[in-house]
This record gives sequence, structure tokens and C-alpha cells, in this order.
Amino acid sequence: MFKFLHAADIHLDSPLSGLGRSGDGPADEVRGATRRALENLVTLAIAEGVKFVLIAGDVYDGDCLDFRAGLWFIARMQELAEAGIAVYLIRGNHDAENRVMRNLDFPDSIRRLSIDGPESVAIDDLGVMIHGQGFKQQKVIDDLAAGYPSATRGLLNIWMLHTCADGDEKSPHARYAPCSLDTLRSKGYGYWALGHVHTRKTLCDRSGRIEFPGNIQGRHIRETGAKGCLLVTVDDKGEVKEVDFRPLDVVRWEKCRIDGEGVADQDGLLDSFSVESGRLLDEADGRTLVVRVEVHGPSAAHADLMADQPELITQLRSRALQIGSGRLWVEKLKIATTANEPREVEELSGDALGVLIETIDDYRRDADALMKLASEELESLRKKLPAELLCRDRVDFEDVEWLREILDAARPIVESKLNATPSRR
Repeated sequence: MFKFLHAADIHLDSPLSGLGRSGDGPADEVRGATRRALENLVTLAIAEGVKFVLIAGDVYDGDCLDFRAGLWFIARMQELAEAGIAVYLIRGNHDAENRVMRNLDFPDSIRRLSIDGPESVAIDDLGVMIHGQGFKQQKVIDDLAAGYPSATRGLLNIWMLHTCADGDEKSPHARYAPCSLDTLRSKGYGYWALGHVHTRKTLCDRSGRIEFPGNIQGRHIRETGAKGCLLVTVDDKGEVKEVDFRPLDVVRWEKCRIDGEGVADQDGLLDSFSVESGRLLDEADGRTLVVRVEVHGPSAAHADLMADQPELITQLRSRALQIGSGRLWVEKLKIATTANEPREVEELSGDALGVLIETIDDYRRDADALMKLASEELESLRKKLPAELLCRDRVDFEDVEWLREILDAARPIVESKLNATPSRR
């Protein structure tokens, strides 16, 4: 019996978006969070006595990286080598465009699998065959899995692949190296170690496990919940016995949802926030917790909440300091309440602001139309933005969820001009 770790999407030195820019956020915790998460992975691997570590792509974060970070990564992998733990990795879409991944000389303890075609590496003493193929360029749209060989008989076959699998076309993750579950199952492998999707997913829990571990550290509010890696136990028959998720993150992101119906005034909002954020803080197990406060539904305090958002977020952050003693931070406040007696849709016909509200809602629902808007109408704006902003602040006109967040932020501003909200449809 032996164990191995399956990790992916480290995104070393990726800037955690939405924090620290104003100078009063938990900048010390945010700075270096991905490095500390990787240190946690190394500690876990050594403590569990694993035989090897698999990293299924995106060690780095595009070209937002210098060689010092690459050297730091190699030093951490050397710690594993000194503990007798091998490392196998493949390039993902971010690694493919990264100059460090292309040019830095890696030690023998790190085995990087081929980018030119499927490569297989045997671990004879364990009865394991590791297969994989990395990305040669950023945008790989071919089905790489279709070209993988069938399983080698008598061994535990493990395939590493950076892929969207058969993910939803409206997923925030780009459709790189797409493949079907039928293709993966047909190869007869004992374990598929996938990467690219940042959400923890089990695509198949029967013989021939197919797993996404998610990324090891959430980077923004769209990556909520615990982040980490998978600890895989293989029995004496060479079959996968257990797959356990192990958290590695040091900063956790969550949405703090509050029912507007129970909020009569600003004090009521603060009290509700205290209860819900306290629960989330308990579940974070001592980590720094970053929350987006979202207030939904009909509320008697709708007009006041809409009018006083800058003051409210200051009050919420002050309350967070009291509750969390520095471990709790409010990233943003989202007011999505409605008035108890909203205007009827008919009243808005011919009203320019009302038409704008409906247009926002239409784009919010139609991902294809929203992406077309970004690629055509907003392209000139994107070209005017400095590269530093696009890199550090995670401004991403190709991310449908990011675009929806912008719409979500704009909608209440428009609604406040109406002094009421259209009926929910």
C-alpha cells in the first residue's frame, strides 16, 4: 500500500484580486498566499509519507512572474526530493505562455512530461505507469485524451491531463483540451489526475477514478470554499482505495448571504452580518476569511441600503474587525434587495432607465450575447487598459462570470436612479 498527492493549478504568485489595493485590507495575508499554500502541500506530502506528487498543470500564472519565483518553486520541490518524494508535472495553459517554465533548468527530481505527445514513465517498484502530455501553446483546443494509449496491463495506470473535460460551454474556465467522459473511461486507467477546473470535482468515483482537485488557493470571490489537493491511497492490489480532499489554502473566500426580509434598517444588516460571518469564520478553521456580503430579497430598508453603500461597507468592515480580530475582511457589499412595494413593469415602459434595467438583465441571462458584447463593443476599451491592470487586477473580458459581476455591480446603481426596482420576473 502507498499514497500519492494529486494537485493542480497552483498559480504561483497570482495576485489575489479585490484585496489590499486600498491599503487597509489584509495585505500581509494576501501577499504570498499561493506560496504558503504550496508550502502546506510540501508539509502534507512529507507528513503522509507519499511516494510521489502529481501537479496537473498551471504551476505558474502566465507571464506575471519573474525567475525568482521559479527558483523558489524548485527549492520547495527539492525539499520533497530530499524526503524521497518524486514530482511529476505537466504544463497547463498558463505554464505554456510562461517564460520561466520554458527556460529555467529544472533538476532531475522534477519530471516534466512531454509537450510534443503523450509520454509514459514507469515506477517499477510501485507497479505504476504515469502518463501525460503538457500544453505546447496556451490555447490547446484539440482532444489530447483521444491520443493517449490504452492502459498497460498489470500496472496502476495514472494519466495526467490539463483539460476542461466535457465542461459546460458557459463555464468560466476556457475550453482547453476538451474531451468526453466516455473517452477517458475507454482507456482503462486506474486514475485520471486532471487539472484546469478550479472547483473540486469527481467525474467518476468507480473503478477508474476521474478527479479534479481544484486549485490549492482561492484567488478571488469566484473561487469560494476550501481549496487544496487530493491524498490518494493505493492498496496492495494496485487499485485506488481512497481519495481524500486535504485543504491547503491560507486565505479563504466565501459569500455571506443575508435575507433582506429580516433587515429593517442598517443596524439589522450589521446584526445579521455578525451572525452569518461568525458561522463562516468558525468553518474557516483559523484561516483569514474574505467575504462578499450579499443582501437579497424584499426589504423594508431597501432605499436606505441603496443610498448609503459606502458608509455601510465601512461599518461592515469595522464590525468584521470586532468579530474576527483581523482574520475577517469584507471584500465588497452587494445590495440586491427590492422594495416591499416595487413599481410594476408596465410603469417602466417608455422609461429609458427601465429599458436599461431590462437590457442589463437580458445580458445577465444570455452568456453568448454577453461575450459578444465584450469581444466587439468593449474591445476598444480593453485595448486602452494598461497591461499591469489586466495582469494584477484580474480584469478579464473573456471570463463570463467576471462580466456578470460587472453587470451585478451596475444594476443597483441604475435601480437607485429609479428610486424603486422593477418586479422580479
